[in-house]
Amino acid sequence: MGNNRLKEFFQLGELGNYFIRVFQKPDPNKKSNFNLKMMHGINKISILMFLAAIIIWIVKRVL
Repeated sequence: MGNNRLKEFFQLGELGNYFIRVFQKPDPNKKSNFNLKMMHGINKISILMFLAAIIIWIVKRVL
């Protein structure tokens, strides 16, 4: 019973799975178009910018 609760606690959910999927190499067998590639590229940039801003904000608050 305790193992199941721990497993549920560390589940990523849809949002976490999306973050992992965005930063993976694309599957060569899957067909993708230019618009989809650009959308994922912009999402990567925005996620990295957001994480950088959070880190900077935390460093400013601590120091």
